[in-house]
Amino acid sequence: MTGAPITPAALHAALRAGGELALLDVREQGVFGRSHILLATNLPLSRLELRLRDLVPRRTTPVVLCDGGDEGGGEGLAARAAPKLAAAGYGDVRVLDGGVAAWGAAGFELFSGVNVPSKAFGEVVEQRHDTPNIGAEDLKAKLDAGENLVILDSRPFEEYRAMSIPGGIDTPGAELVYRVRDLVPDPETLVVVNCAGRTRSIIGAQSLINAGVPNPVVALRNGTMGWHLAGFELERGAGRRYGPVGGAARSWARTAAAQVGARFGVKWIEPEDLGAWQAEAEDRTLYLLDVRDPKEYAAGHLPGALSAPGGQLVQATDRWVAVRAARIVLVDDSAVRATMTASWLNQMGFPGVAVLAEGLEGGTLESGPGGAEVPELAAAAVATVTPAALQAQAEEAFVVDLGDSLAHRAGHVPGAAWAIRARLAQAADVPSDQPKLVFTSEDGRLAKLAAADCAARWPDRSLAALEGGTAAWAAAGLPLVPGMETALHPEEDVYHRPYDRETGVETAMQAYLDWEVALAGQIERDGTLRFPEFPA
Repeated sequence: MTGAPITPAALHAALRAGGELALLDVREQGVFGRSHILLATNLPLSRLELRLRDLVPRRTTPVVLCDGGDEGGGEGLAARAAPKLAAAGYGDVRVLDGGVAAWGAAGFELFSGVNVPSKAFGEVVEQRHDTPNIGAEDLKAKLDAGENLVILDSRPFEEYRAMSIPGGIDTPGAELVYRVRDLVPDPETLVVVNCAGRTRSIIGAQSLINAGVPNPVVALRNGTMGWHLAGFELERGAGRRYGPVGGAARSWARTAAAQVGARFGVKWIEPEDLGAWQAEAEDRTLYLLDVRDPKEYAAGHLPGALSAPGGQLVQATDRWVAVRAARIVLVDDSAVRATMTASWLNQMGFPGVAVLAEGLEGGTLESGPGGAEVPELAAAAVATVTPAALQAQAEEAFVVDLGDSLAHRAGHVPGAAWAIRARLAQAADVPSDQPKLVFTSEDGRLAKLAAADCAARWPDRSLAALEGGTAAWAAAGLPLVPGMETALHPEEDVYHRPYDRETGVETAMQAYLDWEVALAGQIERDGTLRFPEFPA
């Protein structure tokens, strides 16, 4: 059921109190990124069914929905989302009265960007620990001089492959301590940790320092953006990665991680404790997060666990956790990656973090992508069409792509128009003389939900979803067309990073870096989030 609207003052007090609460901003990410409440998790109405149960697994959790209110992007989205949550069994749902506009009018802080708590935390870490760094010019000089150094790129492989510092080795954040002794056997070697900007460089470098690695360690100041702004060339398509972890490296990493865990108050639990917490999951929210590489997760993970690579979990915690006061159990196969990740979540102020001491040992594992079931997909009685059939019917069908706009620009089904699912009712440019509409999305799931949405609006048209979505079209060897031929809405579904822009890239990079540095002060003014300090 939906309760009475909640005022900004009451919501601010509830956030400060720190109890279980999920604040969900249901606008598109691009709109959300312009102005939002610090502790809001972005869950666009367009994708609500696909992510809701993973983000808010306990259906009795108090949920507050918000949109822009009187500001652009409001569109009554929170009011539209509320009955969807009620239908899914969520019994304590309220809407922020007046939305984000009212929150700002009440004198509370509004933030731009995405993953703001994690970004601000990185700046606080650098200030508290005086994390050493190196500028792009100095690093370039050392590389040109052939000095003894190694560059470890702390981003996921896809980001690294798109652009990297020449010679860098992809080693995502949670892998750094686990694998550093294999990658850097000489204790005299300078270790440089980088990411695209600042956060993962700082957290990665400080992880190695906290672990007591014997090498000198520095973060690359401003990451690949700083390198680009200094006028140096970035490498494209690099494929250097870590290999299997050796026995000596694993042994050192376990000892080092255990010492870090003791310093930062990491709690370890046994499988029977996890079982007890799972039995209590209707009374207190529980997240079970597997912090290994996604390929390791897909090969075999504990039932109910979600894939949350440790470095990314610290970098973008709100992508997985919408209830800060929840219990969070981290899992890997050695406890190293989970313990290092837990040490950072504790410093971020999450009160219920624990590491599963036995990891995957003795547990029954399942393979595949994981994630909560989506009953709305099973209930969506819509026709599907195979990629081959759609290609054969290309002249008869109008294709609507509801996937990520950046992915659409990179390559889409020929002739497809791009749209936002939550705004389809306002789409005036769907040709009225086209009797057959085919919806697609990244994997076809969003397309199926959209086709079901539109059945009442277009009862006289033939509606179908592309089976397997655009990924299946590409896998079938069918052509993809780049660019944005037809957009039915403004491209506001994605918050554009500087690298996503077609013009003004350098200006956007500098603005982004300045924004990151300023976040710590804004967090202090906001008052709803505190990062606890631990003894040195």
